[in-house]
Amino acid sequence: MYKVTEAQVSQAEIIADFQIKMALESENYKLDKKTVSNGVKAVFKDNTKGKYYVCKYNDNIIASLLTTFEWSDWRNGTILWIQSVYVDKNYRKKGVFKAMYKLLKETVKKDSNLVGLKLYVDKTNTPAIAVYKTIGMTDEHYNLFEWMK
Repeated sequence: MYKVTEAQVSQAEIIADFQIKMALESENYKLDKKTVSNGVKAVFKDNTKGKYYVCKYNDNIIASLLTTFEWSDWRNGTILWIQSVYVDKNYRKKGVFKAMYKLLKETVKKDSNLVGLKLYVDKTNTPAIAVYKTIGMTDEHYNLFEWMK
């Protein structure tokens, strides 16, 4: 049904557009298109920054996400952070994120250097929180604190 793959640089503009939509929908935050486009392309130029994945349905890209890396000295391994999740409105509540998450979870299970998955979500994004809890993720261990320039 859904095909989840590592994204290709030719898909960068679609991913950037998804990010602009996601920020507006989830946080009512308007992003600068040029900045986001350059930010997405930077990941493709330097794979130490992260890796994008896309989900296709009938050859149309309907979702994307970014994974980034966190070294855990406690676990002597790398945690994949799931970020920048966007699913087209027409495909929400249809198992798209679940399919993407399944691929990432299997990737972690198969790679001895990877030790887990984490993500953060805006506290007011209750639909996303419900999805994450449904697939078995928990929010019981940490609160996220930040400072942004």
